[in-house]
Amino acid sequence: MLGTTRSVGDHLRDWRQRRRMSQLDLASEAEISTRHLSFLETGRAQPSREMVLHLADQLSIPLRERNVILVAAGFAPVFPQRALDDPALAAARRAVDVILAGHEPCPALVVDNRWNLVAANRAVAPLLDGVAAELRAPPSNVMRLALHPAGLAPRIANLAEWRRHLLERLRRQIDLTADPALIDLLAELKTYPTPPASDRRPEDFGGVAVPMQLMMGETMLSFYSTTTVFGTAVDITLSELTLETFFPADAATAEALRTAAA
Repeated sequence: MLGTTRSVGDHLRDWRQRRRMSQLDLASEAEISTRHLSFLETGRAQPSREMVLHLADQLSIPLRERNVILVAAGFAPVFPQRALDDPALAAARRAVDVILAGHEPCPALVVDNRWNLVAANRAVAPLLDGVAAELRAPPSNVMRLALHPAGLAPRIANLAEWRRHLLERLRRQIDLTADPALIDLLAELKTYPTPPASDRRPEDFGGVAVPMQLMMGETMLSFYSTTTVFGTAVDITLSELTLETFFPADAATAEALRTAAA
């Protein structure tokens, strides 16, 4: 990651263009002159460490990539990356564990920036019954678990809508991060069998959100999902974690979850 030979100006220009911002847009947001920004991007001026971090804030650049840009500018990385079991992250790990346990009997899980499963509560395992062992083996990728024909896909009653929802989330993440691994993952997922297009509209799901409708035997469980992130994280690992929590979308699902937990 840190062995790049690209200039700091190249990085800044690429991220600005990725955010679909003109030089005037970024200069206005950063409260600097367009001339100075142009000089930074072309290499006619060198940014200070503070300016690199300031522009990175305006561009919402991921912490991992901010370290890359700092190195390109001749500065040391400032954002650490520690394993989640590192003692320094003990408080964060406890918070994650509390959220996961507190969400039972509803399923909840934690994924990293590439959708690999990091942790899950006890309500998740029963939902994965029948999923191929190779898909469940670490590092288990949640996107593959959901959409692979040997995963949950055959049991998702509204697969067309749910697949569209997941792929759109992945595309937005690629727009934000430009992560080559996510680009490869999206290409792989698009090779999986495509379900027949559905003629259902958002209002058919109550006009709120698209639920995941998962068959468990003869019972259909319907879930709405939400995501939670560490919004003020200054550690790369924490900044890249997402908590995915699922809530029952109807009374029958809520009762089924309570019965299973009991």
